[in-house]
Amino acid sequence: MRFGVISDTHGLLRPEVLPLLADCDRILHLGDVGDDEILDALAAMAPVTAVRGNVDRTGGCAQLPETEIVTACGVLLYLLHDRQQLDLLPEAAGFAAVLSGHTHKPLVEWRRGVLFLNPGSCGPRRFRLPVSCAWLDVDAAGQLAPKLISVLE
Repeated sequence: MRFGVISDTHGLLRPEVLPLLADCDRILHLGDVGDDEILDALAAMAPVTAVRGNVDRTGGCAQLPETEIVTACGVLLYLLHDRQQLDLLPEAAGFAAVLSGHTHKPLVEWRRGVLFLNPGSCGPRRFRLPVSCAWLDVDAAGQLAPKLISVLE
């Protein structure tokens, strides 16, 4: 199963992102969506699971949950916008991965057997940070294979 993982669009769904999500089984948006139309456009490509970010204060985005749990091939993925708000021990709770955004900095990190994935931001460029998203492949055995994808250098 392939997940397209994006975050921090801040109201901008770049056309360069769409082909990167074309073959995904599901899209995960990790907050700061910024505009309901972005979720509608993504949902036309694949089922979408999204969480609310700190800028999602109006419209349908304000109604998104702060956290979400997704199950894939027997493993649990924990979604939230700001990793600093994580209020549980993922390994103790049985999560294979914690997916978050907020910092706009892409990150793949393994800690205590748990994947921490931040796809970076694929919305407006912030400082000199890359514009990026990620794929997360989960195989039938529940093995995780994350890959950061540069949208713009």
